[in-house]
Amino acid sequence: MSTRSRNAVHALPQKIAALDHLRAFAIFFVFYYHYRIFPHPEWLDTPARFGWTGVDLFFVLSGYLIAGQLFKEVADTGTVKLKPFYIKRFFRIVPPYLLVLALYFFLPVFREKEMLPPLWKFLTFTQNFGLNLKTHGTFSHAWSLCVEEQFYLLFPCLLALLLYVKAGRKAFWLIPVLFAGGLACRWWIYNVLVAPAGDDPNFWVIWYRAIYYPVYNRLDGLLAGVAIAALFQFRPLAKEWVNRYANGLFAVGLALLTAAWFVTENSFSPVSTVYGFPLVSAGYGAIVAAAVCPRCWLYRVHSRATALIAALSYAIYLSHKGVIHVTQDLLGGLGLAKNSGWMMLCCTLTCILAAWLIRLLVEKPALRIRDRVLSRSGGAVRPPVSQQQAA
Repeated sequence: MSTRSRNAVHALPQKIAALDHLRAFAIFFVFYYHYRIFPHPEWLDTPARFGWTGVDLFFVLSGYLIAGQLFKEVADTGTVKLKPFYIKRFFRIVPPYLLVLALYFFLPVFREKEMLPPLWKFLTFTQNFGLNLKTHGTFSHAWSLCVEEQFYLLFPCLLALLLYVKAGRKAFWLIPVLFAGGLACRWWIYNVLVAPAGDDPNFWVIWYRAIYYPVYNRLDGLLAGVAIAALFQFRPLAKEWVNRYANGLFAVGLALLTAAWFVTENSFSPVSTVYGFPLVSAGYGAIVAAAVCPRCWLYRVHSRATALIAALSYAIYLSHKGVIHVTQDLLGGLGLAKNSGWMMLCCTLTCILAAWLIRLLVEKPALRIRDRVLSRSGGAVRPPVSQQQAA
């Protein structure tokens, strides 16, 4: 590898456009997957069926970005500063979340379904445990935020503990151990708790509650992101190799996702349950690892549109179901068919507009407050490179 290419690998720009593209893709994939619970054009069902995996792409991105931030701090200082980390996470996540939560609890017209889980589950980010879609399906998509918040809470503390006991290189083996533990956990839960209910008409509810939502079953994507960050930070030769073959690795990621499409065609099957999640995470992991390297074709593509959608992705994620519900009710009352393509386009635009307002009125002021708090506490005001758009 030339000196110029090697330097490019280790001196990445402040903002990596490829991550914006992936984040924009992920939010639209999730958006149109969820759009199918509302009246929608029939043709949407097939391409949007795999949209649930957009959440797993978010998990890979979060694992990579957050772990990359913390690993860089370890490499630079040998420590992890928990207080600045949690301040950044609080002001990035909580203010817009509380706004949307208030809309759900105080404006019943915003609710896409009838029942909300208890407020304390939202406030403690534990809604993903015991979630029953049939009885408490409103704002159910917040389960994935709960998974990420639990990761944000525990991972820095685990990293600090590993540094304290001087685990060193042996700590990396925790990643494959946890990965294998996820496989074993899903296999056991499926066979002991889910399969016996195969004849129950609410089998799908049981599967989602026991398999899909709990954090211990959904670590695959986060672990994939953490593994990429660890290799790139502490094994520079690994990143040089990935950079050399970035486009090939990107193609491998697409092939793995194609295989996952067929493996997960029946989401409730034992094969899909045990192996589908890691297969999806491996596919997206390969794509993310390739995309952050300068030789990858996606790295060299720049787009203001995807940069905007990436910036709005968290607000879109929080608010899209409520906004779709309100938009369809309003425009449906004016005569626009709810299952039409025009209605879907209008809902897409209103969701982007609502997210822009949340970012303007809540997210940006919260980030300015965050900067003031960090400056008073002596923390870094600007997030490091690897924290780009971490949600």
